[in-house]
This record gives sequence, structure tokens and C-alpha cells, in this order.
Amino acid sequence: MKPNLKHELRTPLNHIIGYSEMLLEECKPGQDDACQASLQRIHDHGLRLLDLVDRCLASIHGTDSASNANPRPSLSPELETRVGQILMEVEEFRGAKDPSGACAYAQDLARIALAADRLKILATTLTHGGQPKRPTPPTSQTRRFRKGPGSTASHPEGVGPRLLVVDDDEGNREMLTRRLVRLGYAVRSASNGLQALAELGSEPADLVLLDLQMPEMDGFEALLRIRANAQWATLAVIILSASSDIERVARCIELGAEDYLPKPFNPVLLQARIAACLERKLLRDREVTHLQQIQEEQRRSDALLHAILPREIATELKTTDRVRPTRFDHVAVLFTDIVGFTTWCGREPAERVHHELQSLVESFEQIAERHGLEKIKTIGDSFMATAGLLHPMADPALATVCCGLEMIEHVRGHHPAWQIRAGIHVGPVSAGVVGRMKYQYDVWGDTVNTAARMEQAAPAGTICVEALVWNGLASHCVGTALGPIPIKGKGSLDLFAIVALR
Repeated sequence: MKPNLKHELRTPLNHIIGYSEMLLEECKPGQDDACQASLQRIHDHGLRLLDLVDRCLASIHGTDSASNANPRPSLSPELETRVGQILMEVEEFRGAKDPSGACAYAQDLARIALAADRLKILATTLTHGGQPKRPTPPTSQTRRFRKGPGSTASHPEGVGPRLLVVDDDEGNREMLTRRLVRLGYAVRSASNGLQALAELGSEPADLVLLDLQMPEMDGFEALLRIRANAQWATLAVIILSASSDIERVARCIELGAEDYLPKPFNPVLLQARIAACLERKLLRDREVTHLQQIQEEQRRSDALLHAILPREIATELKTTDRVRPTRFDHVAVLFTDIVGFTTWCGREPAERVHHELQSLVESFEQIAERHGLEKIKTIGDSFMATAGLLHPMADPALATVCCGLEMIEHVRGHHPAWQIRAGIHVGPVSAGVVGRMKYQYDVWGDTVNTAARMEQAAPAGTICVEALVWNGLASHCVGTALGPIPIKGKGSLDLFAIVALR
């Protein structure tokens, strides 16, 4: 029962103290001296009543938990006296010599008077041993953003830091909203946890000031649901409560609240804690943005690395910072060369040469990928690829022939029309990454050299292979014997020109 009793007594005191503070802040220095003095007395009475309530409730708690040695004190005498003085000050304020000021403050004075009347009723009820009846929560709808001065300059969406005030008491909501708007925040409000979640779902907020004791859904449940939603992971939450119970404070922090503020609010502390929470949220948001930027840069770096190196090699290099050289025993190596391209380059502008070569190489890359070949590199207009290197296949020689024949057919239909010659050899190779400033995955060995010599010996529009490779392909390919041809470093070799598949 203790938290409810505190809530019932502190809520009207919060109104008295809070509205009198705001009216004092709005009074111009050197003007309305009589009104200022009256407001100051109202404010002082409210603070003394708050101290009285806290002392009396602490005594009640001690009596309930220990013994009857300290009988329960009565709240009624001093409370009724000070409430009467507050009401008297309100009437004197209304009758002050500055009617324009009184008129401007009339609505807030009415709220102070209503809060004082509420305290009087509570005092009477408690004196006769009854339980104070909780007032029916107002049925007002949630309020849209109310923007404070200068708020459009501090947020990328054109709104200042966005605050959501959640409290079932309309006076508390209005008072806190006004104070926050005055500080430059964009503020909207909700009267319970369900409305708060709906508001957050429809429009984001940067910070929620969340009351604990509310109908339909209290602050604990609302906080749990906020923290369970990944979309609101960085949303700052400050708990508001008339209760000063340390266990409730600790429970809120455990549930993910950023901070805690008791009612009535100290305006300096309120502003400082909101600013601190928003600053922490800003840092978290920047951290998230920075992490996203790092991840995006990492994706771009990976894409660039994969464009330079085969995916498996790039993964090994990233993981171990090196690539272990490897020997492969049965790999088909393909070299192609565009007939007459070097002579043509000497007559054409650089832009056209680049455009033409880029178009041809892109097509070769796509054809090679279709046939399961791995592009190794280009050297000028020479294109080099392998089959069976990183991905074993049943017949790498035949796959390479199919790839080369498609390339030959493709350039014939290109505009302008080209011819290529190709050479293939099959055998062992070594492979690895060479260079440090500019990585390149390369293959080397006699098989590579022989494939290059085959390309140089090939007639335009054919694929050249030596006799041993031809013997393995003859049943699948149409070709002609070129006869013994001297090959650099190899002597005379029986070569064959493949022109089609059977």
C-alpha cells in the first residue's frame, strides 16, 4: 500500500511545486514583485509539505515493520494548515494589482488550487482511517510533438531531440511537457504504456520519460517491451516515479532504464539528466553509424579483393595474412591472343582501345565462368585461365577446349569482328600469391610455358594442342594435324589445331 499512498500524496504536491516553479521562472525580473512573493510562498509551502509527507510515510513504514513503540503520526493538522495557506496565496495572487499577469497565469493557478483541494480531501480521508480513492485517469488522447524554440536546428529531420512523456496524470504530463518545450525539445505525450508503444511504433523518439504507476500497462511492462524490440535498442528511457524505493530504482535500471527521476522534479537535475541521456544516445548512434560504415568499407574491400584474387585464396589471405604455395598435378591452362590487336591499337585513340579491350575481356570472363574456368590474368590482349586448379573437375582439358571455342565464336560476331588464337596444355603447375604491394595469384611451371607456346603456334580461329593432349580430346573434337613444328625450348612437336566439337 505504501507506494500507492506516496503516489496519491506526491502527485498533487508535484503539481503545486512544479507549476509554481514554472510561474516563478516566467516572472520578469523587477516586475510583478507581489506576484513573485506570493508564488515563492506557494512553492515553499509545497516543499515543506513534501518533506512532511516523506517523514510521515517513513514513520508509518517503521511502525509497520517494527513495533507500536512509535504510533502513527497524523498528517492532517499541518497538511490542512499549509494547504489553506496555499489556497489563500492563490486568491491573493488573483487579486494582485497586476491583472494582466494574473490573467496570464490563471490556468496554472487553477491547477495549483485543484492540487491543493485534492490534498485537503486526502488529508480528511487519512484522518478518518480510510484509503484514498484514486482519481479516474483522464481520457485525453496522446499529444503530437510540441516544439520548443530553436528545436529545428538540432536534429537532421528538422525537429529537436524528440521526447515522449508517459504519465497517467494529465497535470504531470502538461507540466513536464511545457518545461521540456521551453528547453528546446520536441515533445509529445501518452497517458499509459500501451499508448506509448503505439506512439513509438508510429513515430520514433530519442528519449522516453516513463512513469511507473499507470493503468492498462504500467511503466515496468512498457520498459520490458521497449527493450525487447530491436528497433528501439538505442532508445533512452528515464523512469519517473513518486516512489523513492531503492529496490524499484534498481529494478528499473536492471530492465534497461538509463536513469531515474523522483517526483516532484528538480528542474536543474531534470535538465542535466535528460541532456546526459541524450548525449549517451548520440554517442551510441554514432557508434552504430560508424560500425555500419566500417562494415560497408569491409564489404567494398572484400569485393575488391575477390576481384583480384579467387574467393578461396582471398579468404586464406584474410585469415592467415599469407597464401601457402601449392602444387597441382592435373591442370589445364588456356592462353588466348587477339589477332592483329597490337597493330590496331597503334592507329586508334586510347579511349577506344580501352573500350574495345574491356568489352572483350568482360565477355571472356563470363564465358570462362560458365565453363568452370578460373581467370588468372590478362597481359595486354592475352587472356589466361585454368581449369581444375581450385575446383577439381572430371575433364579439365575438354572444359578448356569448350571455353576456347566459345571465345573464338564470340569474337567473330563482335563489332568490329576479331579472330583469336588459343593454346592449351595440361599437366602439373605450382600456384600462389606473388607480390606484397600489389597482390597477384599466379601459376607457373612447364605446363604454363607450353600452353603459351601453343597459343603462339595456333592458326587464327583455332586452338592448338600438342599430340599427347590431342589423343585425350580426339574423340570429342574436330581438328587437323599441323605437323612437327619447332617450339622454343621444346624442339619439334606434333601439333594439332582444334576447330570444333564433334
